[in-house]
Amino acid sequence: MNRRENLKLLFAGSLASGLLLTHCSPKDKVEDYSPRIAGGTPGARTAEEIAYDQRLLSEVFFTDEERKKLHVLVDIIMPAGENGVSATDVEVPDFIEFMMKDYPPFQTPMRGGLMWLDNYSDDTYGKKFLALSESQRMEVIELIAWPDKAPAELAGAVNFFNILRNLTCTGYFTTEKGFQYMGYKGNIPNVWDGVPDEVLKRHGFEYPEKYKDLYLKPEERGTVAQWDEEGNLIG
Repeated sequence: MNRRENLKLLFAGSLASGLLLTHCSPKDKVEDYSPRIAGGTPGARTAEEIAYDQRLLSEVFFTDEERKKLHVLVDIIMPAGENGVSATDVEVPDFIEFMMKDYPPFQTPMRGGLMWLDNYSDDTYGKKFLALSESQRMEVIELIAWPDKAPAELAGAVNFFNILRNLTCTGYFTTEKGFQYMGYKGNIPNVWDGVPDEVLKRHGFEYPEKYKDLYLKPEERGTVAQWDEEGNLIG
């Protein structure tokens, strides 16, 4: 089982008790927030909340250099695969950019972690993180991706990567592509074709034989029933 599949299973489990983070997805900045029903919006956002979102979206947290590293890192965590697109394909960096401003306590560990990547890479390989080969980048990530195995002196970097991994998974699996990859269906309409015959018999009931050809069938949903003048169901 690869890294992508592991994260998929972890996130699927989190749906039972709530998402890893319950904030906006990358698509929120292009969503139509106009109310569809009285007193509410598609995302149940009030006018004040919409104004707050728009203010955060107008601000910039990451520098261009940090943004380049972020793109590399989120695609290491959620790369494109046979059954799914990459984290950058579903705009996870935009989601993380939003979260940095929506939840400021993320800012210091995130910025510090991105700086640590360059400092460690420079000390170890003589060049910045983005200049490393793919295998060298993975050597660095392997050091901080496993909290139980990581050296104690790298606790700060491990915390950074934990935050980044959680944000990446939350951003990824709250998109349409993420749901499709996970196989999450959400609430979908069911087809009910009446009480099963064995249950009716257990309680001493049965459907009247004369109506069996007239009962609602799943394939006929949407067809309005008809009664005669005496109230008998006729079609």
